[in-house]
Amino acid sequence: MARGTRKLNELASKLDVIVEVRDSRAPASTSSPLIKALAKIRPVIHVLSRKDLADQEKLSLWLEKLRHTYAADLRTREGLSAVKRALLRFKPSHREVRLAVVGIPNVGKSLLLNSLIGKSNAGVGNIPGITKSVSWYRNDGMLIVDSPGILDPHAESGAHLILSWLGCAKAEVVGGWENAALSLIRFLEARGMHHLVPIEHIDDEPAALTLERIGKKYGCLISGGRVNAELAGQKFIEAFGSGRLGAVCLELPDEERAIDFRDEADAIV
Repeated sequence: MARGTRKLNELASKLDVIVEVRDSRAPASTSSPLIKALAKIRPVIHVLSRKDLADQEKLSLWLEKLRHTYAADLRTREGLSAVKRALLRFKPSHREVRLAVVGIPNVGKSLLLNSLIGKSNAGVGNIPGITKSVSWYRNDGMLIVDSPGILDPHAESGAHLILSWLGCAKAEVVGGWENAALSLIRFLEARGMHHLVPIEHIDDEPAALTLERIGKKYGCLISGGRVNAELAGQKFIEAFGSGRLGAVCLELPDEERAIDFRDEADAIV
C-alpha cells in the first residue's frame, strides 16, 4: 500500500481528474483507502460498477447522495458514455485530459481502464515532464494511467467480510470459505434477505445447519454422505458474489447506517 500511495501522490498534481471505481452493492466498503487523500488534491469522479447486480432502489439512493457519481455495467458498457462525457469536461484546451483510475481489487477497475483506452491502443510509455515507471495510455482525448488495486490493511474485520462476500478480498483473510459463508448467512437472515439464501428459510435455524443444507443442494458431499463445509461455503459465496442469487445492496448511503452494517458483521464473525 505504501508504494502505491507514494506513486499516486507523485502523480496527483499532474492529473486533471481521478476516477474511482466502487462496487454498487457496497459503495462504502469498496472505497479506495487512498481516495480521501487524493480528493484533497484533484477532483474525483466515482463509478459504481456492476449496477446490474445491485438493488436498483437502494442504488438510486447512493446516486442521489454522492456527487459526481455514475452507475455502470462495465461488461456491457452500459453507462460508460456518461462517464466519458464527465471526464472530458476536465480536458484543457491545449492537450488531452490526464486521469488515473483507482480502486480496490476486483471492483471492475481493469474493465473500466480497458474500455477507456480501447482494445487497439497500446501504452505510450513514459510522458516527459510527468513521471517515469508507470504506464500511460492515450485514446479519444484522454491520457490515462493505471494504478494497482489496494486494500486497506487497517480496515475493520466487518469490512473485510463484506469484501470477501463480493469477491474483492480472499476468503482466507476472514478465516476461509466456511467462515465467510456462515457470516453471510447470519447477515442476510438478520437483514431479512432470506431470498438470497438458496434454500428454504427456517426460522431460528443455526447458520451451520443452513450451510449444511446448502452444501447438500450444491452436491458438496464427502465420504459417509457428509457435507464438505469449506466447499459448500465456496459455492455459496461464489453464487452470491456473481449475482446468481439475486440483486442486493449491503449498505445504504447513510454513514451511521453503513457503520451499523459493519458493526453487525463484526458481531457475527
